Amino acid sequence: MSANANAALPLELQTEQNRMNILGFWIFLGAEIVLFATLFSVYGVLGHRHAGGPTQQDIFIIRDVMIQTFLLLTSSFTMGIAIFEMRRRNMKGIVLWLILTLLLGGGFLFMEIREFIHYVHEGATWQTSAFLSSFFVLLGTHGLHVSIGIGWAILLIIQLMKRGLTPITARKTFIFGLYWHFLDVVWIFIFTFVYLAGLVN
Repeated sequence: MSANANAALPLELQTEQNRMNILGFWIFLGAEIVLFATLFSVYGVLGHRHAGGPTQQDIFIIRDVMIQTFLLLTSSFTMGIAIFEMRRRNMKGIVLWLILTLLLGGGFLFMEIREFIHYVHEGATWQTSAFLSSFFVLLGTHGLHVSIGIGWAILLIIQLMKRGLTPITARKTFIFGLYWHFLDVVWIFIFTFVYLAGLVN
């Protein structure tokens, strides 16, 4: 690709190495899809095996789940604005919207931990039934990914403030955006197939 053609591309796509790294991350997300598809399948099989313990209707608090959903989906929006600001090469805008994304993700994680503590106080632990084992593994895996994302965002903000916006930091920001949007998509499936379906059935 010519230098003029490269210059017309977004900053994160202007080098062959960056394009290969982004492609590699898409492949990684494909593996993540397989992981979560497996966990959803396990939950689909075990979700009705309560072993005399609490059911979904007994423990789910839809208000708290709605707040979690609002926080995480809003963080996807703020992440999108961070990428928009990156395309405008507005460093202050990138950092501001990344910090907002980080805070919203932290709020989501706080609500999820509080939810898990509530379940344990209600006697609903991962050892209580097959339903709860599969539930905690699925949501715990997603929560772990969000925790990793929060740590990643902190390091990314530090690097942006230290090195500025370069093709390398732009690529890292773009890849983080892909990761964060992926977590939001997974949460939509959790919200639909775990919480909403669990309260209806």
